[in-house]
Amino acid sequence: MARPTDIKLHQKSRVLELHFDDGFECNLPCEYLRVHSPSAEVQGHGPGQEVLQHGKQDVGISALTPSGNYALKIHFDDGHDSGLFTWEYLYGLGRHYEENWQRYLQRLEAAGKTRQS
Repeated sequence: MARPTDIKLHQKSRVLELHFDDGFECNLPCEYLRVHSPSAEVQGHGPGQEVLQHGKQDVGISALTPSGNYALKIHFDDGHDSGLFTWEYLYGLGRHYEENWQRYLQRLEAAGKTRQS
């Protein structure tokens, strides 16, 4: 499992920059991280129970807290801070950014919701 060697939060552009020990690098927008939070509030308690997040276009990150040697707790400025973003989960979010983001936009459109707050 790849582990991050560098983590930078760019407050102005609202992007979390990650560099992993296998050479993989990614820039994950705060909105993307928020709507894909691993928390039960977002993912539900089982398959098919996901809760579509909307209106998160302007969300930012107020703090990052390491959790052991395996995860990051992300504190969003909308008050959401549950769920641990493991290194493996963050790596997967980076690797599958395009397909995850397109799927999210399609779900928003199908539900008649928007990214705007």
